[in-house]
Amino acid sequence: MSAGWRRKAYNLAALRELARRELPRAVFDFIDGGAEDELTRNANENAFAEWSFRPMPLNGVGAVDLSVELFGRRLALPVMIGPTGLAGMTWPKGELEAAKAARAAGTVYCMSHGSTVRIEDLAAAVPEGLWYQVFMYRDRGLTRSMAERAHEAGYEALVLTTDNQLLGQRERDLRNGFTIPPRLTWRNGFDAVRCLPWVRRMANARGLTFANYPGAGNDILSLGKHMAELLDPAASWRDVEWLRGIWQGPLILKGVLHPDEARRAIDSGVDGVIVSNHGGRQLDGAVASVRALPEIAAAAGGRLVVLLDGGIRRGGHVVKALALGADACLIGRPHLFGLAVAGADGVARVLEILRAEMERVMALGGWARASELGRPILAGPGIPAAGQEPHALRDAAE
Repeated sequence: MSAGWRRKAYNLAALRELARRELPRAVFDFIDGGAEDELTRNANENAFAEWSFRPMPLNGVGAVDLSVELFGRRLALPVMIGPTGLAGMTWPKGELEAAKAARAAGTVYCMSHGSTVRIEDLAAAVPEGLWYQVFMYRDRGLTRSMAERAHEAGYEALVLTTDNQLLGQRERDLRNGFTIPPRLTWRNGFDAVRCLPWVRRMANARGLTFANYPGAGNDILSLGKHMAELLDPAASWRDVEWLRGIWQGPLILKGVLHPDEARRAIDSGVDGVIVSNHGGRQLDGAVASVRALPEIAAAAGGRLVVLLDGGIRRGGHVVKALALGADACLIGRPHLFGLAVAGADGVARVLEILRAEMERVMALGGWARASELGRPILAGPGIPAAGQEPHALRDAAE
């Protein structure tokens, strides 16, 4: 990527376009695509437009404080990097690059189970601000082993992903004949020429695969078969409670879209939930994450940390999510776009963009602190008209 890439990366949409040009089609589609007709993938992004801001610029905001506190750690901004498999396909040791950028920005990096870097190696390089994602495997010993490795390496929280027990139908990958690592053929030869910088970088990234799994296979069908053999589609709340007994730090459920699951999470001793539909990569037609957020936040009632994952493409989206009840947000695809363009510098640029947009939105709106945002700053579904909020909401606004 030329030295002028930062000037071109003026927002996340522009950065996505730079990444599209930088990556082979099969790799870009693996990152960018969703399940089946991609209805949920697209809804995640579009649903934020259903709410509008109600600014109060005469509040006299001189400076904006974006910091929030989660599980005793103060984050400099309410955006974390969520777990995304095979980030190392976009840039060698991409997980390590992203974790370094997150730490420099004062936020958290959540390592995917499907990382191209080992649990221990990432923790040795970035010794704090790390969470780890785990699944419920048929062999509960494997689940226990992953949790124990994360604990011994110093990961601060464990994220149990609940919505990936069967692999979704990601049709872009099937159409492209996606493999791990990407394989050059006569059909994708043009991509190899077009993406020579990526080819040169990745030529030295030997052994690109799921570093924490042996024998995962190298094409999307083999991978799906292997994961189907490992993952337990019959996992239940009993297993959540079992994992609670193993993991002594913060335990977070990822994939919660129904308020009843938030209530059950409280009863099961869970510390937080991530409102997520897996980026629209699993069940196509599932509700957009931000649409599900208000009901889940209400069900949590302050007894759970509530995080939002899915569709964040603007700093204003983060502000809306916080106003609707999220304590912070996670990003997936955007940081992969940044990695593809410039490694750790690209991820840093993603976080810079979101920080600047959040600061601008909040300053224009008259809102000083991210930790104090609430529904009175919005107009839209489920929000009373201005001046008609319940007393508690009006008091919070004042």
